[in-house]
Amino acid sequence: MAIISDTPVLDTLAAITADSVERCGLDDKSLLTARIAALVAVDAPAASYLAHIGPAADAGVTLEQVQGILIAVAPIVGTPRTVSAAARITKALGIAIVAVEAELDAEQTESEYQ
Repeated sequence: MAIISDTPVLDTLAAITADSVERCGLDDKSLLTARIAALVAVDAPAASYLAHIGPAADAGVTLEQVQGILIAVAPIVGTPRTVSAAARITKALGIAIVAVEAELDAEQTESEYQ
């Protein structure tokens, strides 16, 4: 019998992702490079890139390598998707930076009151 969850869609996506990571046989950097290329190909929203920024950075994927991915897939996916991906990656990076800054500000405020 299946377990009922408050977040069944997210739980399913997490399970699919975990299974994919386990079965693909790629190292983290190669896996995240492939996923970023796939996100470009499907014209993914900024939120999808946001979900991959941290893990990609942790795996050693650099901004220059992301630019290289965009260059590599451009002839396949076309100009509109490449430009869209660049804009959405930029938006995701901006969101990530704002989140980190807010976290740092909260930590600083907390330490000032202690």
